[in-house]
Amino acid sequence: MTTFDNIWKNFKRNKRSIYSLYIFGTLFIISLFSELISNNKPIIMSIDGDIYYPYIIKYTEKDFGGELETTPDYKGIYITNLLQEKNNWALFPLNPHSYNSINFNNVYPNPAPPSSDNLLGTDDRGRDVLARLIYGFRLSVIFALALTAIGILIGLFFGAIQGYFVGRTDLYLQRFIEIWGSMPELYILIIFASIFEPSILLLIILLSLFGWIGLSDYVRAEFLKGRNMDYVNAARTLGLTDWHIITKHILPNSLISVVTFLPFRISGAILILTSLDFLGLGVPPTTPSLGELLAQGKDNISAWWLSLTTFFVLVGTLLLLIFIGEGIRESISGKSS
Repeated sequence: MTTFDNIWKNFKRNKRSIYSLYIFGTLFIISLFSELISNNKPIIMSIDGDIYYPYIIKYTEKDFGGELETTPDYKGIYITNLLQEKNNWALFPLNPHSYNSINFNNVYPNPAPPSSDNLLGTDDRGRDVLARLIYGFRLSVIFALALTAIGILIGLFFGAIQGYFVGRTDLYLQRFIEIWGSMPELYILIIFASIFEPSILLLIILLSLFGWIGLSDYVRAEFLKGRNMDYVNAARTLGLTDWHIITKHILPNSLISVVTFLPFRISGAILILTSLDFLGLGVPPTTPSLGELLAQGKDNISAWWLSLTTFFVLVGTLLLLIFIGEGIRESISGKSS
């Protein structure tokens, strides 16, 4: 029986897959700190000898000698003039723009082309494209991981029950899954999007209702095969409970094959979110999203930087996940390249 250690050893021999895993993991970990990489607030600043931490603490303009009690615009005229005074300074992130901050000082109409201030240009509302790509990538991956994790848990539960107990349990659950899977998922999304305010949580809940069906069929087949193995019959002879046999004996052996589908399910979830956002059925417009940027690119054909940069981020992410998935599949089958 192939073990996870053997799979990992075989996986490491596949240079393309292991490098894809390292690149994808590194990019995702970096994106978790997006606020430190791309933000319109200074990480730390010094005004008249006093140290401030705008990234952590919320200040008002009065705290810097102004007259307003509102949150200051750290890229605005007042703070900019203040920082130009002697001994005053501020440390901004590498990209001094947040995903929702608007560049009011741009000399070009929005969407503005790439410039030294906005490296990848701005969208149709004047928001920095690079910042929205960074935050949008993080949102897409976290959404995909959450949706995949929930789908796996539900799929494992129903598939294990069907495959292990068989008989009427399997028959009734199969009929239920057939009815449930025939429901028009897109229409349900449209209906709920018109009733409730769009959000990531709502999307995860709705998509999780259907995302487990395909996996449950595969787990069911694995359990149907495993329930008659000699080690399972030996466990029954020893008087072990069904729960113990399922969780300690059949499930671990079934998980090895299930792991093969993880990268492909993650890439599928990213495509689902991108497609829904492109159609306007996903997250709110203010939320950074790859699909929303593609929709802007469609509406602004001359603004090539919107579609092109988003296309490269999306395709690059999917290619990395596909290479990882192929490496896992070849590792389980015993092949290596």
